[in-house]
Amino acid sequence: MPRFFVAASNIFGGIAYLGAEDAGHFRALRISRGECITVCDGAGNDYTCRVTDVTGDGAEAEIVSVEPSVSEPTVKCTVYAALSKGEKLDTVVQKSVELGASEIVVFPSDRCVAKPDGAALIKRLQRLNKIALSAAEQSERGIIPQVLPAPSFPAAMSSAAGAELPLFCYEEERTVGLRAALDARPDAKTVSIVTGPEGGFTPEEAQLARDCGLISVSLGPRILRCETAPLAALSAVMLLSGNL
Repeated sequence: MPRFFVAASNIFGGIAYLGAEDAGHFRALRISRGECITVCDGAGNDYTCRVTDVTGDGAEAEIVSVEPSVSEPTVKCTVYAALSKGEKLDTVVQKSVELGASEIVVFPSDRCVAKPDGAALIKRLQRLNKIALSAAEQSERGIIPQVLPAPSFPAAMSSAAGAELPLFCYEEERTVGLRAALDARPDAKTVSIVTGPEGGFTPEEAQLARDCGLISVSLGPRILRCETAPLAALSAVMLLSGNL
């Protein structure tokens, strides 16, 4: 069933009100009056609705039933991904949302090839949040994970350290594997996953992360690309927490 996110304030009086962009999607999907859709308020509630009106300015759908979303993971996992060039972040955001990330935070790192700021960063974040919305609709999420910026590497590490299980994925780690770190805290309800840019983290950055309280972990003997590492770690978290 087609899925659309609307603001909770647009659901009242037994009707869900959708905007012009959604109405355009209706036409593209050939959705007409009388057909059923799923409307989500972004707060974990799914509304089964019957379309009653479609115009160029928007659409209206009568609420048939409401249920809590069953697609949200039991663990809240935030992905911290270093800024990367090209479309690599597009992939990280799209697949992280599909896999169940609750939020994606992008941050600068010493070896980042691309370091957009100002208007360039705002434009990129707008694009990434559109990708997150599309991925949330496609994967039937109950929320729209936000893509947010961290102003600096220390700020990102400080934020990531607030999770019950803060993981710093470091290619030079030789002692602690990802599985061991996850097994050591099986009841963690909040997890942060920090992964680096194309050139990896510097030793100084790794030490700062440890000083902030993050757990340095290895993702195995192979060097993963910057767009692969967060998805591999996120998949492991979801699998071992019973969410995959």
